[in-house]
This record gives sequence, structure tokens and C-alpha cells, in this order.
Amino acid sequence: MAISNAILSSTLRILLDEEVDNLFRATPLLSQMKKKGQIDLFDGGQRLDVPLILADHSSITQLATGYEAINLAVADSLRNASYEWCDFVAPIVITHKEETSNKGERAIVSIAEARMKSVMGMLQREFETQVIAGTSAVLTELNTLQGATLPTGFLEENAFGTQTNVIGGISKAAFPNNYQNQTVNSAAAFSTGAATGITDLTNLYIQCQNMTPNAGAPDLILSSAAMYAGYKRLLFANERFIGEDTLDGGRLALAFHGAQMYVDPFLPAGGAAPGPTQVSGYALNTDYMRLAMDTDANFKMDDFESISGYCARSAKIYVRVQLYAQHLASQGLIVNAET
Repeated sequence: MAISNAILSSTLRILLDEEVDNLFRATPLLSQMKKKGQIDLFDGGQRLDVPLILADHSSITQLATGYEAINLAVADSLRNASYEWCDFVAPIVITHKEETSNKGERAIVSIAEARMKSVMGMLQREFETQVIAGTSAVLTELNTLQGATLPTGFLEENAFGTQTNVIGGISKAAFPNNYQNQTVNSAAAFSTGAATGITDLTNLYIQCQNMTPNAGAPDLILSSAAMYAGYKRLLFANERFIGEDTLDGGRLALAFHGAQMYVDPFLPAGGAAPGPTQVSGYALNTDYMRLAMDTDANFKMDDFESISGYCARSAKIYVRVQLYAQHLASQGLIVNAET
């Protein structure tokens, strides 16, 4: 007897929870944001509107006698960044032929589990492709860090104070002191083995730290393989690894000051080597990076049902998501580290 839609659906939902956890663990940016509670749930809406503080709200009045007039002048410092949601659906399909060829409920569940693992692996790959490189052909509405060649990407290579990308409907040029990222051009330092590579990365780290509220600093560095290998060579006997048992997913990472450095397979991004816009790495303060998800489309799976006109049944996983940055001046970009 074939397994019912209800039993198959409830069984797959248990696995889905595990696979979502695996997706977050396997993606360093998502893993770090989840650890820090940077996943926000929203109740729908046509667009995602999030407040940003881009200037000082008011002035400070020093009291010497206690009778000084208080300066009550305030600035209109609050702006809403407005983003389109990235909506997508991923089906899990089992054909009647597959069911008749694989007798028993366990066999059918195994097919469905394999399909779900494949779907979640695809979602992880497309998420990273878009967020890191901005080159997904599927999740094109998802925001990207890669602003070196994309005019809506968060992090661009132009010097702090001269950036012009438009993020969430707000031009960086309008707020040159707060709504711009830090950037360093490493000029092939990591490929040649020059010690200036560490100096460049340190300078980027300090720039981000100096602009971060509440004395924060980057806690995550996503690096191209070449930059990672170059950094490792420069460390020699003083290299420091973070123990695998301390990292979700067992990924090996290098330590840089207080940040974890991971290789990201989608870097370098941007221009082709030896172009001037080759993105080698991101220095991120995840205290100011957030992932928004819709409460009704937070990896929600509907019940399996027959597909009209086909000898098959399917269930669909629904996701509505968006990545946004609350404080761009805390984030950094390093370019041309390899070439």
C-alpha cells in the first residue's frame, strides 16, 4: 500500500528542519548571524522596510552650573531602507513510476529524502552565489555584498566617502560618513607573499573597527582560496587555527585578530583577473548584518498532493527572505589580493 500524502508530508517536515539547520551551519555568514541572533521574522508586507540611523540625532550639552540652556535641535537622522522581498519556491516531486518501482513506505520516504537534500543543497549554492558574487540566475532579488561591479551591492571598491551605489533606495553619496563601506586594494600582496598583505588586511580591520558603534569589530572574514593560502603562508609558525570542534559543520578556519577567516568558493568575484575590480574578500561585522524572513514563508512546506495531468505528486518549500546591512561603515572589502 502506498504511503499516504499526510504521513509522507509529516515525515519530510521533520527532515526539513534538520536540512535547514545544515544549510545554516554550512554557510559561514548564515551560521555567524544565527549565533548572534541576527535572523528576524517579519509578518509579510509588499516590501521590507528597515530603519537606518545615518547621522547623529541630537547634540550634547555640557552642564557646568546646571542652568545651561539645553540644545534641543535634532536632526532627521532616521531613514528607511526599502527592499523587495526575494520570494522563491522549490518543489519535491515523486513520480508514480518511481513509487511502483520502489515498494514499501521506507523506499518512498528515502526517495523523498534524497530529493529534499538535493533541493536544500541547491538553495545553499544559489544563496552563496548571489550573496557573495551577485551572479545567481535564480535568486536575483536577493541582496548581494558584491558592489564592486553591481550598482546595488553593499560593498564597493571606491574609497570611503566617494561611493555612489544605491542600497535600499538610499544613495551612498548622500551619506558619505555613515552609509559607506571600508575598502583596501591589496595589489597582489597575498599572491607574492609580501608581508604587506597582512598589513593591508589589518588596516581594513582597523578601519572597520574605528567606524563601528560600541567598540565592535569584524568577526567574519570571507576570503578567496588564493588570499587564504597567501595569508596562511605568511603566518608560518605563528599561524593560529580555530579548532574544528568549535565550528558548526566542522569547517577549518584561520584566526585573524578576533575574526574567523573562511575560504568562500565564490570568491574572487567581480572583474576577471587581472581586472581592477577583483573582489578577494569581505571583512564583516555580523552584529550589523541581518537576515529577514517572512513568518509564513520561513522554509514552510505544504502537503504532498497529486499533480494535475501528471502521474506524480509533489510538495513545495516556500521561502521569502532578504539580507540587509544596518551599518555599512562597519563592513570592509579587500580587492586585488591575488593579482
